[in-house]
This record gives sequence, C-alpha cells and structure tokens, in this order.
Amino acid sequence: QNSEGGAHPRRRRPPRRNSHRRMDPHDGEPAADELPPPPPLPPNVVPIIAEDAAAASESEPPPPPPPSKPAKPRRHIMARPPNGLGKKGQPIQLLANHYKVSVKPSEEFFNHYYVNLKYEDDTPVDSKGIGRKVLDKLQHTYHSELADKDFAYDGEKSLFTIGALPQINNEFIVVLEDIGSGKTAAGSPGGNNGSPGGGDQKRVRRPYQAKTFKVELNFAATIPMAAIGHAIRGQESEHSLEALRVLDIILRQHSAKQGCLLVRQSFFHNNPSSFVDLGGGVMGCRGFHSSFRGTQSGLSLNIDVSTTMIVKPGPVIDFLLANQKVDHPDKIDWQKAKRALKNLRIKTTPANSEFKIVGLSERNCNEQMFPLRRRNGDTTETVEITVYDYFVKNRGIELRYSGNLPCINAGRPKRPTYFPVELCTLVPLQRYTKALSTMQRTSLVEKSRQKPHERMSTLNDALKRSNYDADPMLKACGIQIAQNFTQIEGRVLPAPKLKAGNGEEFFARNGRWNIARKKLIRTSSVKRWSVVNFSARCDLRGLVQDLKRVATGMGLEYEDPHTVIEESPSLRRAPVARRVEEMFAQIKAKLPGAPLFLLCLLPERKNCEVYGPWKKKCLADFGIVTQCLAPQRVNDQYLSNLLLKINAKLGGLNTLLQIEAARAIPIVGKVPTIILGMDVSHGQPGQSDRPSIAAVVSSREWPLISKYRATVHTQSPKQEMMASLFKPRGTEDDGLIRESLIDFYTSSGKRKPDQVIIFSSGME
Repeated sequence: QNSEGGAHPRRRRPPRRNSHRRMDPHDGEPAADELPPPPPLPPNVVPIIAEDAAAASESEPPPPPPPSKPAKPRRHIMARPPNGLGKKGQPIQLLANHYKVSVKPSEEFFNHYYVNLKYEDDTPVDSKGIGRKVLDKLQHTYHSELADKDFAYDGEKSLFTIGALPQINNEFIVVLEDIGSGKTAAGSPGGNNGSPGGGDQKRVRRPYQAKTFKVELNFAATIPMAAIGHAIRGQESEHSLEALRVLDIILRQHSAKQGCLLVRQSFFHNNPSSFVDLGGGVMGCRGFHSSFRGTQSGLSLNIDVSTTMIVKPGPVIDFLLANQKVDHPDKIDWQKAKRALKNLRIKTTPANSEFKIVGLSERNCNEQMFPLRRRNGDTTETVEITVYDYFVKNRGIELRYSGNLPCINAGRPKRPTYFPVELCTLVPLQRYTKALSTMQRTSLVEKSRQKPHERMSTLNDALKRSNYDADPMLKACGIQIAQNFTQIEGRVLPAPKLKAGNGEEFFARNGRWNIARKKLIRTSSVKRWSVVNFSARCDLRGLVQDLKRVATGMGLEYEDPHTVIEESPSLRRAPVARRVEEMFAQIKAKLPGAPLFLLCLLPERKNCEVYGPWKKKCLADFGIVTQCLAPQRVNDQYLSNLLLKINAKLGGLNTLLQIEAARAIPIVGKVPTIILGMDVSHGQPGQSDRPSIAAVVSSREWPLISKYRATVHTQSPKQEMMASLFKPRGTEDDGLIRESLIDFYTSSGKRKPDQVIIFSSGME
C-alpha cells in the first residue's frame, strides 16, 4: 500500500494458492495463457504435500532415507474436522456490520496504469493532494480522448479503468488555474505585486497562479473482473485480492469527491454533529471505515465506525487560546503557536481565499513593513507600509485586536504574504497528528462510546449518505450493495467452571465472579513493602489494616508496611517529573534497601498525570512491582479485586479453569503444548519517531494454561512485522521465541512442547 492506502496490484503479490502455470521453455517465464486455478477441495479432503504428489507420479519409488538418519515424523497444519462447525452453546441470531454484495458476471478487465505526474519543467510533483485535482481536470478536459471512460485513482501512482484506454501514448498537459493553498491574492501585503491599485482587479481575473502539469499514464497490468466472482463464491485467489483492492480504491475516490477527509480506508464528512470537543483546540471526528471483504458466505461491504482527531475549525485566535489554555491573546506563546499552526490551511476574509500557513511574521502587525507598489498617474511608486495600516487604511477593514500580535504568513520563503490573525479562520477537516494528553485520550474514549443500536443507526446512515449506488465505476462493475445488515447465527457458550484454592468450584455469571470468602489457588507473600501517597486524602492507617484483613481471608501473607511516605504539600502543583523524583529520593532515604512492592495512592481515579511517569520509574528503571489506587470509595469488594492484581503481579495464581486442573482440556491437556500470543504496538499519533514495541506472552507450567510470562523488544517505528522473534547472534539466538521455549522447558518439568498454538492478529 502507498501512503493513501491505494494498491499497486502488480508490485507485491501474495503467494498463489493451488495455481498452475505453463512455462515457456525458451525464457523460463510463465507463458501468457495461464490455466485457471482448480476448484476448491471438499471440506473432508486433506491436501497432500506437493513433493509426495510428484514422487507418486514417478514410475520408480522414491529412495529410502539414509539408515543413519531416522525419518522425522511429518507434521501437518491441523485441518477442520470433517463434521464441520462446533455445536455447543445456545444458538442466537446476530446482525453483522457486513452488507452483502452481488456482482453481475463480466468478461471485462481492470486496466492498471502507472501515473507519472510532473511539472512543466519535468520535476516530479511531490505535493500531497494535488494529484486528485490534476486527474479530475484531466478527465474533464480530455473526456473524448479517454473515450468518456471513468477511472479509479488512488491519489498517488495507480489508476484503473474498465477496459483499455483508446490511445497507446497517453500523455496529457493539464493546467490548473487555482491550486488552492499555494496561491497569493493580489493586493495582499508582500504578495504578487504588493500593489492594491486599480490594475490589481484585472490581475485577479487573470489565472496568474495557473500551473501546468504533465501527466503520463503508462500501462502496467490487467486484472480480470471475473475475479470478483471468485470472492463472491468464497474462493480467494491472487486476482480476487487485486480486484478487491481496486474496489476499495473506488470507495476512496468516491468519498474524496464527496469532500471527505481520507485516512487510509476511513472517511470523515464535514458534519458538526459528528464532532466531539476534546479540549485544547482538538476535536474527535467520527466517521466510518469501509472496505470490500471476501467471506465464507461471499463478498460483502464491511462498514464500521472510525474516529480521528482534527483541529477545531474556526478563528485562528480561538484555536490558539484553547490549545495553550490561556484566556487572552497577550498570554499566547508565539513560538509554540508557530509550531502548532505550521502547514494548517486557513480561509481569509473578506476574499474567502484559502492558503496554507508557513509561519508567522517576525514583528507585530502594526510594525511589520512591506513594500507596496501603487500607481500615481502614469508612474508607479513603491512605499513602505505596515500590514496594519494597509488593511485598515487601504482596504477599510477594522482590526480590533491584531495590531499587537504577529501576522500569519501564508506566502513563500522569499515572498511572504501576511494576514492579520483576526482575518484568518481554520478550515474544517484538518487532521491533528500530535500526541494527545491523558485528559484528551480519556475524553475521546468516553465520547466515542456507542451502544449497539446507536452504532447500527450510525452505520446505516453512513451507507445511505455515501450513496455508493450512484458511483459510475461501481455501476460499471455491476456492483449492487444490500441495504441491511447481514444476519448470521452465533452460539452463546456455557460459562466455564472455575476452581478456587480451597477446592471450591464455582461458575462465572454474566462474565463476572465474586472471589469473596474464597482462597486463592497459589498465594504470594507481601514482604518488604511500603506505601507512598501522592497527596491523596484518606485514612491511611485504616486502609492498610483493611487491606491486611481482606488479604488474610484470601490466604495471602501480609506483613506490615515498612513505612508510609507522604508527598510534601509544597510539591502538589510541581511538575510531574519533579514529584516522582522527590518521592524516590524519600524512598531511598527512608528504606534500608530496595522494596519488593510499593502501594501507591493517587489523588484522582482517572487521568492522574503522576500515573505514567511513576510506573515507568518503578518498573522500567528499578524493576519494582507497584499497585496504584485512588481511594475514593474503598470497600471489601474493591480491596478483593485489588489483591487479585497484587497476587498475580507477585507471582501468585488466583483461580484455574476446572478442566485445566483436571487435565481435561482436549489435545492441549494431553500433550505438552505452549500457547503464544503476539502483537506489536505503535506510538500514538504525533509520536511517529517512537519505537514500536513487539510483545510475546507464552504459557508456562504445563499442563496449566493460566500462567504466562511476557517478553518485550523494541523495533523500528511503525514496523508491523515482528523483527525479534528470531535474532541470531553468532551461534546464539536472542529472539523472543527462544526465551519463551526455555521458560516453558524449565517450568514444565523439563518437557519440550510437542504442539504450538499462536494467537496473533493478521496471521493465517
């Protein structure tokens, strides 16, 4: 995929499955006429290995393996049992956010063209977003040369048509007379001529900012539209995946023409009812994700809600006040403002022209000078004038508060164009890509929640508003999308039976269970521990006594804390980093050695700014186990839940599955089996330079499946593929898998796993 989510079908191919190609003996490449893929195997047939098939076809049997090396047992990927799907549980009818898609049979082909976009002097176009404007103008200008064909353009380098373009040499000249954010208004301070005289009116009507582009469309490949039918029948092939990518590009183009903000395959309309204020001049914008998916029951359009962050549209000064949390323009830090505003788009009054911000003026509006050329009879003279005087005296525009503030610079590095701040308004749907604060993240989660019926209504509205049935490319593909959710059958599985430490067995009800008056399976000892209090108001002595009482009832050994360390009242409003450092200075001074466990009291239940830095200091820097709590409403149930966390963190085991304890789990309980979970997490928006974190959790102490260890490695930012599963170092391996296997071996009675089960998103 490219940066806009478009596809280059011929550049990166998935492995072809069950495909046969006739090879040309002269050049070793596949011949032009490929045989179609064979039909899918029946569900009760297990494929055989290709080598065995080849060997079986020979007249002579294969030679036996050397006697010195015994043959290894063959291992196969486990196939679904012949009797099909599971049967346990209570059947239930469900609605899935998939809309069934039907396609008319077609013998046509998608033709893929590589788009080469250049300026008039043959330099490549690198401006984002300009490609769609150029191709739209190309289609309008050269519709007859294109045989009135519609096309799907991904915004970058790929364009698709149905059938070939009529010309072999597809080179075009396109002139854009208004390229939006790059233009300079005549008469603007420092602008085109810096002259507001009568001659400027003619220049306004002349396309003085016209740009000429060269567009080359070079043929790249063909994709049979019949491959869409393979997805309809649940048959996934190389061509069907490529065809679905083309359909997704059509969806993106359709939404772009509706004026949506595009974020990969998610689309966001300029609809104020979909905006939620997160504070700091940032808004959450609710949109939807839309893509075609091949499923077991055929092709469907999957739609789901999606949220992105945008800059709050409106007056620039309002954004800056909210962003810096100040109540008057005189309190704005203009260096921060410059960083926050750079590359944002504005509209200026009264001309209603759109520009991109490149910076701020060096001086305030009533001091920033620029040369103004004006006509005096038959001659032209140049005078120096301030931006403020130009707009007030020459343009007759009243400026209420901009005189003592810097100007917005929307020009070019060597040709600045200045506008007073109060004449500038941020346009809608501009992504906010900086990191959110803890408060903003929490607010986004809370305001994005939807109940199922609300989400269903939102998605149905999104489908209707998108009006895909009117898209000419989808029409030409013969695509018809159902208007209702797909109904499927599910099963509500019975809740598993749990086992506590005193031998008592009990069921979870509605996804919950109560551990009160029950012993834990394996308890830990809480020793060498202390309490730290970051200015939380509570009865500390009573809290510690209640915690010890509840812990004893659950079977935990709890010593009295070595000490209770209170934060100095003078530090309550200090920077977070200083508060954490001062607390650790007290810990080192008051404790005889490093504690094994710290109970940390925080003043707020949510959004406490101390939480993250405190956890990093304790866990990453010193390896100290911690448990945080905000003691607003503390009762025995709350303390029981808290102790479940503490016991697990200190190596204990709270409960087991009953079938786990009885070694009755099918397959897994009979043969040593390691269970792995893998994932990669990335930095949040605005933290693109932060490394990604690859993590693996692995089961231990077989035949248990309730005990896990975790291992993490860092890798390159935004890298999705896990790079540290296997890391050779000479004859050694420092990878995550080796660490997990060694831990399984040592914790499972020196047994090596015979079976491996991996849970990971995006794996086949």
